[in-house]
This record gives sequence, C-alpha cells and structure tokens, in this order.
Amino acid sequence: MDPEAARTAQESLDLVFHMSNILDAGLDRHTLSILIALCDLGQNPKALGAVVNELQREPSSSSPMPTSSSSVH
Repeated sequence: MDPEAARTAQESLDLVFHMSNILDAGLDRHTLSILIALCDLGQNPKALGAVVNELQREPSSSSPMPTSSSSVH
C-alpha cells in the first residue's frame, strides 16, 4: 500500500472510530477495521451489524461455549 493510501485508510478508520464512540457502539479499532475490510469484500453491512449486535448480547465468555457437535447443520 502506498503511503498516501495508508494515510487515507488511517484517517478513515480514525473517523469511523470517533463515530463509533459517539454512538457508544463498544467497538475497538481492530474490530472496526475487520468490519470495514469485510464490507470492502462485499459483505452486507446490515448483516454484519446484526451479527455484532447478537454477539454483544451473548453472555460473557466465561460461559461454556457450545460444541460443534451440538450445533445444527
């Protein structure tokens, strides 16, 4: 990535992070950068938002996670 593109990407991430903080979304820079990359790859932003909301509603990670054998395929 050329320096100008890197600077623009960093400024964009800074802006999105600032907006996320204003909206109290609870997302860190790393998570936001992953979500932006997924959108750039064509993933549906609304669907990603729904996934983030669902993951934020789940109990803390101290709860046992379901195993793959108990999930529905």
